[in-house]
Amino acid sequence: MTVLVVPRGPGRSTLRTVARGPHPVPNMFIRYYLDLAVPFEDVERALLDAPATWVPGMALDAEAGGQRLLAEVGFDVDASRRVDKEVEIQIGEPYVIPAKTMLPIAWRATAAERVFPQLEADIEIAALGAGRTQLSISARYRPPLGPVGRALDRALLHRVAEATVKDFLDRVGERIAARVSHGAAD
Repeated sequence: MTVLVVPRGPGRSTLRTVARGPHPVPNMFIRYYLDLAVPFEDVERALLDAPATWVPGMALDAEAGGQRLLAEVGFDVDASRRVDKEVEIQIGEPYVIPAKTMLPIAWRATAAERVFPQLEADIEIAALGAGRTQLSISARYRPPLGPVGRALDRALLHRVAEATVKDFLDRVGERIAARVSHGAAD
């Protein structure tokens, strides 16, 4: 006969230990896309060319022997007013596969960095058939300022971020389409 002995007191838990302290701040996600009546190959050529040809408000700033890519991002409040913020943009190496290209970018505010989130994104282009291309952006950011920033983001600032990303991609699409239609992408 086998006798099973049940230990007294608590045993080891198979659950992970719960982290003490503040919860990590989740990344916020924004996705936006538009269709261009332009062949994929022409959009890809224009996108992979010099950023100054398609990044809205792009400027090159020489700083301490290096160079920074600066741009204005923002959105229209109404027909006569616009909100803009200068950001430093970093553009990564493209990832190219047949009928799709992804270009990683990141931007951060050049002033009051602690108040504005750093944004990381992938600009993607994909063929939609003969003569059509989808231009999209998948963006991530972390609201600044801890719990106060998260509350502000839920109340208003996420909509500001969405409007900024939408405006940015709309302007990129306009610049690429204009460049291709003028034959500059060749």
